[in-house]
Amino acid sequence: MKIVGFTIIKDALLNDYPVVEAIRSVLPVVDEMLVSVGQGDDGTLELIQSIGSDKMRIVRSEWDMSLRQGGKVLAVETDKAYRQLPADTDWVFYIQADEVLHEKYHAAVRASCERYAQSPQVEGLLFDYLHFYGTYDYVGDSRTWYRHEVRIIRHGPAISAYRDAQGFRKGNQKLRVKHSGAAIYHYGWVKSPAQMKKKMKNVGRFWNEEEEWKKMLASGDFFDYSQFDSLTRFTEPHPKVMQERIARQDWQVELDLSKKKFDLKDRLLYWFERKTGIRLFEFTNFKRI
Repeated sequence: MKIVGFTIIKDALLNDYPVVEAIRSVLPVVDEMLVSVGQGDDGTLELIQSIGSDKMRIVRSEWDMSLRQGGKVLAVETDKAYRQLPADTDWVFYIQADEVLHEKYHAAVRASCERYAQSPQVEGLLFDYLHFYGTYDYVGDSRTWYRHEVRIIRHGPAISAYRDAQGFRKGNQKLRVKHSGAAIYHYGWVKSPAQMKKKMKNVGRFWNEEEEWKKMLASGDFFDYSQFDSLTRFTEPHPKVMQERIARQDWQVELDLSKKKFDLKDRLLYWFERKTGIRLFEFTNFKRI
């Protein structure tokens, strides 16, 4: 059984992506790792090269920034990288540049891949998600945040990225999946208010047309983290690969977790989910089997 990881990255230093931590978090699980680095001059290539793992293979790519609608360029780049994976790959572990796998899940992920290696009806493995917000102390717990996504897929020519590469599909069909027994820690919303707004302006061009992007560029210089509907405090240990980055945190965001900013419908749905664990009317880009 061969597991190959891959990711795409552009402007890692400019946007303060924890991509080194993301890659290092999956290296113990995968047999090989492909990293596709987009064009740029902020030192991203040198940053990736500094990881120095003999499991890694780095490829270069030119991003077509005219593909803005719905983040299409991200799906195109993900598919380009996917097509460069070795032909003898069994499972593909896709990790985004702001996602980290906790080391406590390494054995569970490998075991799940082994368990379903000879079960072709299982086309992917599902992960739970923790979405951190503002600092490393807060986690989103509302319908704003997706709860699950597929990050390991069975290698095959029919697989392609879906929408902005949040997930994958086989042709037009949702992947049939089993749970991996693991969770992904998503740190995309953990930055200083100034860096967060800078990142939003930089990556806004991936989703917005020219005029919309210009309006975003003209907005303020600090992100307002008080714009949340519901959060909870996180008190467990973070992944070891994140410890150095967490120690460098030089900003603080104090948020009142007692305030829940819902309209009536969302308040009722939130209450029902807290009581039952069931998220009504939830969109999922996969089919559990």
